Amino acid sequence: MRRRQFLTSSAGLAGLTGASTLGLSLGLTGCSSSGDTTLRLLVASYDKSVGSSIGDQWDGLVGAFEKAHPTIKIALERVPFDKLDRTLARRVKDGNAPDIAQSNVFAPYAEDDQLYGASDLFDIRTEADFTRSYAEAGSVKHIQYGIPFLASTPRLFYNTALFKQAGISGAPTSWDELRAAAQALKGIGVKTPYGLQLGPEAAEDETLSWLLADEGGYAALAGGYDFHTASNVRTLTWLRDELVAKGLAGPDPAGLNRTAAYEQFMRGRIGMLIAHPVLMGTADKVKFPYAHAAFPSRLGGAAAPVGLSDWLMAFKENGHSDACGTFLGYLYGHKSAKAYGGGQAALPVTSSASSALRADTAQRPLWKFIDQMPQAQFQPVGMRSWPTVRAAIRKEIGAAVTKGGNPGAVLESLDATAARAGL
Repeated sequence: MRRRQFLTSSAGLAGLTGASTLGLSLGLTGCSSSGDTTLRLLVASYDKSVGSSIGDQWDGLVGAFEKAHPTIKIALERVPFDKLDRTLARRVKDGNAPDIAQSNVFAPYAEDDQLYGASDLFDIRTEADFTRSYAEAGSVKHIQYGIPFLASTPRLFYNTALFKQAGISGAPTSWDELRAAAQALKGIGVKTPYGLQLGPEAAEDETLSWLLADEGGYAALAGGYDFHTASNVRTLTWLRDELVAKGLAGPDPAGLNRTAAYEQFMRGRIGMLIAHPVLMGTADKVKFPYAHAAFPSRLGGAAAPVGLSDWLMAFKENGHSDACGTFLGYLYGHKSAKAYGGGQAALPVTSSASSALRADTAQRPLWKFIDQMPQAQFQPVGMRSWPTVRAAIRKEIGAAVTKGGNPGAVLESLDATAARAGL
């Protein structure tokens, strides 16, 4: 829950409250329902303490949609985010699937032939408009079932005041430069020069960022998992020996969660870290001195960014393909996609909305994030076994980089977990 709080705290689906005044697209799928249809929509709710009005925004969207499509009614149900996946799984198992649901997980339902594919829901123009990297991540056996929602991609944030004080001229562009910057920050008393976020909240995101920066990752080119590779061992060994062992990653990187890391960064206790665009909103409110850059690859240059997304999916159980397509076409149509993707907590997931934001000078802070979205690399979310493997990464990966850690053994253990999970 705390991870999602930071992805929604500044804006969430900020544009949806003004959906009716932004000219949302009216049923771009070309499908219409005969007679009255009620769609059951299951979405996440968020603690009001995060400062997000997502519930109100859904209300505004649903009201505008029903006004434009009076024969389709939306029965909206909110479930706490940390209970959403379990609630959905139970409903599906009990034969009580919603028509449309938000979730972190879509692959098991797709493999069991319980979901409509994107081609069943969208017209060709809208389906083709999804940012290709995100559409591919939402696919199972080359068919898109997961519809990206609350998308994001991180960059390297750094405290410009601390960098200036430490005599660091700019963002590091290689691992050697990152280590040198961390040493300089340590020299002026920064407790955690680099915030290595390997706590259980989202260790898989931080880990993948580093693996991608050294031409590694979680999956093999031919498909399936492949953790124990030379590049992955090299990456974790470098983190163990060059950052953690030298006191450049704080006292407990294996226990550092994303939420805590963001909070420590805002207090000046962390000099630099991987973070999502939502951190800009928090920093800008208090005029915090920061900048961001592409995360560096090992030998220099920009590494491939990690993509992050929740997913919407449409279930076949109730036979409402036309109505589901009409609603989702309304949500993702050319005019509305910019509205729901225009906040600092979520990036647009269609090419047309990305182009519109990229051309809007008021959205300049998001440009660099949007520019790197087509190159985003994802965790293997299209595999049924991913939730099990992800849990193992969160539990085990921190031990690989702590004193006495054995990166090779941890990676072999993850391969074994993946093999068992795939049976």
